[in-house]
Amino acid sequence: MNSVPSDEGAAPHAGGPILNLPNLLTGLRILAVPVLIWLLASDGDSARVWAMAVFLIAALTDLIDGAIARRRNQVTSFGKLADPIADKALIGTALIGLSLLGELSWWFTVIILVREVGVTVLRMWVISEGVIPASRGGKVKTLAQVIAISMYLLAPTGISWWNGAEATVMSFAVVLTLATGLDYALEALRLRKAAEVRKASPVRATTPTATTNES
Repeated sequence: MNSVPSDEGAAPHAGGPILNLPNLLTGLRILAVPVLIWLLASDGDSARVWAMAVFLIAALTDLIDGAIARRRNQVTSFGKLADPIADKALIGTALIGLSLLGELSWWFTVIILVREVGVTVLRMWVISEGVIPASRGGKVKTLAQVIAISMYLLAPTGISWWNGAEATVMSFAVVLTLATGLDYALEALRLRKAAEVRKASPVRATTPTATTNES
């Protein structure tokens, strides 16, 4: 996992104001959640195709907003926190919807959701010490989840190997989910330990000793 710079968390809007294009794209990803719910609840093949399209477009904004934020130096502490939350809301909605429809094993959904909620709790646990940004491994994990969920959403008929392929990709995504979850847990512990060391260190007196040579 990428280490967190020591000054993270010092400025609430590091890199610029909250209202910028990357954060707006993150907001659009959150707004896509109720649309996805409505499409999954609708009957018909066209609704499922639209559900996959909405899910994919919303998921792709995760790649776009990060690239724009880095290129324009618009990385903010708000974005680092809201971006993974938006991802979890979108992916969690798709997973629960597919499981409720009986198309995805609840084991996959529960494992992924428990990990995602756990990482969110870890982020909140160390928020006063610094923001844990999404790591490269976390991004790969998200990409694997997006591909697997898209395959389940499309679920074309007449292709004999499709069911096995989607289950294999989802299993791979679950392995990455657990591995990166452990990585985030270690990073959170590192931040807490560093904070405890700073608090335990003696504070040097900063008040200068009085002298008779005043000017």
